[in-house]
Amino acid sequence: MLKERRSVRGFRPNPVPEETLRTIFSMAQLAPSNCNVQPWLVHVVSGNAAQRLGDQLVERARAGAAPTPDVPLTMAYEGEYRSRQIDAAKALFAATGVARDDTDARFASFLRNYRFFDAPHAAFLFMPGWCGMREAADCGLYAQSLMLAMTAHGVASCAQGALSHYADIVHDQLGVDVNMKLLFGIAFGYEDTTHPANSARTSRLPVESTTHFHC
Repeated sequence: MLKERRSVRGFRPNPVPEETLRTIFSMAQLAPSNCNVQPWLVHVVSGNAAQRLGDQLVERARAGAAPTPDVPLTMAYEGEYRSRQIDAAKALFAATGVARDDTDARFASFLRNYRFFDAPHAAFLFMPGWCGMREAADCGLYAQSLMLAMTAHGVASCAQGALSHYADIVHDQLGVDVNMKLLFGIAFGYEDTTHPANSARTSRLPVESTTHFHC
C-alpha cells in the first residue's frame, strides 16, 4: 500500500459509499498512539457541507485575508528542505501547464486547495489544546493509517496543510470547540485519472540519506 499511496489533486465527483467510509475510518482507529490516548478528533464533510465549507474558504482566500491557523504555520523552509519544496511545486506546475510568471494561474491553482481539489469528501483532524508535539505525531500516525486504509479500498487522498489556514471558518462550520486545535485536512475520493495534476510525481530520498543503522 505504501508504494501505491500518493497525493492526488484531481478527483471525480462521485462519493465513496457510506459503508466503505465506515470501514476505512474504523481501520484507521487501529493507529498507535503514545499511552493509547488516541488524541485525534476527525470531522468528515461531504455533499452540501463540503460545498459550504469550500465556498467560505475560497472567499476568505480570494479576499487576501491572512491565515488564522490554530497551530503556527512554517513560514519558510531552509536549505535542502526548501529545495524539495521548490522541486515539488515545479513538478505540479509543469504537469498542469502553469508558467512560473503567470501569477493569476498560480493563484487559481492554489485556490483549488480550498475546494479539496474537487474531491467529494474532506476529513479535518483536530487534537485537544493541551496536546504537544508527541500527540501531534500520534495524529500523523492516524492520518497515515487512514490514507493507507483508503488506498486499500481504491480511494485516493491528499493531505493538505492549506485546509488549516482559516481554522476559525472550519470551527464555525463544523461546530468544533475552539479548545480543539485543527492540524490539517485530507481531501479524498476517487481519482480523476484524466486530470493533469495527477501526472505530477515527486521523488523520495534514498534510505541512506535519512536512516542510520547502528550495531
